[in-house]
Amino acid sequence: MPVENNFQHDELSRKNPGNRLGVTEVTTVAKAESPAWYEAMAQWGSLLVEAGVRALVFLHGSLHGTDVFGAQRLDEAGGDKRGYSRGISGLDALLSLMREGENGIPPLPENRRPPFVNDGATQAWLDKEVGDAGNFTNDYVALACRALNRQGRRPLHCSRVVWRSEHHHLGRAVAAVELLDWLQSFCERHHLGLGDRIMVQAHGQGGLVLALVSNLLCPSSITGRPRLLEIVAEYAVRSQQPRLAVAVERLTRLLDRGVVLNNVLLDVVTLGTPVRYGWDPSGIGKLLHIVNHRHLRIDGKRWLAKMELPQITIEMPVAWGGDYVQELAVAGSDALPTTEEAREANRAVWELVEPYDGFERWLECARRAVRCPSEGGCLLVDYKDCTGSSHVQDHYYGHAVYTRREVMLFNTAEIVRRLYGVSVERGAPLAEKP
Repeated sequence: MPVENNFQHDELSRKNPGNRLGVTEVTTVAKAESPAWYEAMAQWGSLLVEAGVRALVFLHGSLHGTDVFGAQRLDEAGGDKRGYSRGISGLDALLSLMREGENGIPPLPENRRPPFVNDGATQAWLDKEVGDAGNFTNDYVALACRALNRQGRRPLHCSRVVWRSEHHHLGRAVAAVELLDWLQSFCERHHLGLGDRIMVQAHGQGGLVLALVSNLLCPSSITGRPRLLEIVAEYAVRSQQPRLAVAVERLTRLLDRGVVLNNVLLDVVTLGTPVRYGWDPSGIGKLLHIVNHRHLRIDGKRWLAKMELPQITIEMPVAWGGDYVQELAVAGSDALPTTEEAREANRAVWELVEPYDGFERWLECARRAVRCPSEGGCLLVDYKDCTGSSHVQDHYYGHAVYTRREVMLFNTAEIVRRLYGVSVERGAPLAEKP
């Protein structure tokens, strides 16, 4: 996507990403919390500090209690009506696998649903009910921080942020404002400024929140920014959310003055994020997309997922091809807002960020099987989470593995190498020493 992207949708190119593309698989690594593991993590932490990174932010939502595939919008747009799936073998079975309540992902206790709040109580019950499946637990973040800071140089600050998990355009736009407001307070609290970097690791649709953030942070005066902020501000007033209204007003002032985040660079790593919103590379620092992917194609195009019907309905329940949430939660899918104020605001954001609409449009985007956005590096990883188990909670259709403790060291090594140009020779070891 171009500089001054102005909230354009990704072009969904099927071309070879060239030198932006990396392909690898999870290797045997030192066992978590073993001496060799701590030693390796500490070395990678030192390299992060050398690169100017002062803080790590782990951003995620919840797989439970949400329409993670966005099937509500597909059904509203005609996916469940006779005629739309006529002649497309396996499409009805695929929609059944995607629908909330039918996809095997259980609801949260007491039927808790978005919007979720980023506080200690929310984090605690997510950890209890979900564990580390697509969820950066408090234990995960504390362990990462302790291990990365083990060599005792300038410390890396580590924080966990739960975004509201409303899987529609308005929800992601509001989350982008809230995240920028949170990051601004973080920079002020820790006295971060020019020359410092914050790395955000964003799971799933949290990465789409960061895509909107990249457009908001464009240093040029783009036309979409005041419009998006206006929509969110009006929604905050109509829905009686004073804290959101204050956040929009504060962010608008900072953006107008060009001093948002105290000139700290924001580096972004997405984990299993669907390819939807376009990224503005001028608004952020470094950008890397990591996708759980297994090459099943026979045409040699290993950078594309395999999207064929009806075979996909056989593959999905065992996560045969990798991350099916990343592959299928594309343009045209979404959860539905629950209030009239939210529906109106969602339509307004929709017109700005995503021209695609209708069930056929979703099917077209899904069939393009694009794994890599048009901006940033793209790392396709075989996480080896396909064990033949059809129990959804073992893999969540390939979307859960990124936040597992056992891949923390692997992810850290790949991120530092590929974002900050650290050679394998300089990097820390991954495997146990013989």
